[in-house]
Amino acid sequence: MDTEGGTVTTRGGPRLEAASLEEGSAFLRAAGLILDEISAARVTGHLMLGPEHHTPWGIVHGGVYTTAIESAASVGASTAVRDQGQVAVGLTNTTHFLRSVTEGRVNVEATALSQGRTQQLWRVDIRDETSRLIAHGEVRLQNVPGK
Repeated sequence: MDTEGGTVTTRGGPRLEAASLEEGSAFLRAAGLILDEISAARVTGHLMLGPEHHTPWGIVHGGVYTTAIESAASVGASTAVRDQGQVAVGLTNTTHFLRSVTEGRVNVEATALSQGRTQQLWRVDIRDETSRLIAHGEVRLQNVPGK
């Protein structure tokens, strides 16, 4: 992991001092989000989608996208308030599913829209390798004292 100008760049998966998705629940690991860059205002990552993410109808389950959106926003928002001894917890996650996918890499990009003293709002887009928008979400988070 390299740190430059407030951006944490990870190699081989996320590694955050206070919270690593690699050490998360089996649920988070199964969703498969790999974080590529983490900063207080932007998070990028990707998912490698396949049959393990499918509904009974052979397409990726929307819950995979919802989980990736919530996770990316939470990591970025928590990074933004870590220096104040806080973490950010999701209050609202609105995810729109725009196209179905059966397999392949999708890219996740989360950006802060508003970062206030008590709450934050993040936008997260998930795109396929041709940059077509697959899913879009907005997550409102509350800044709370950390452990």
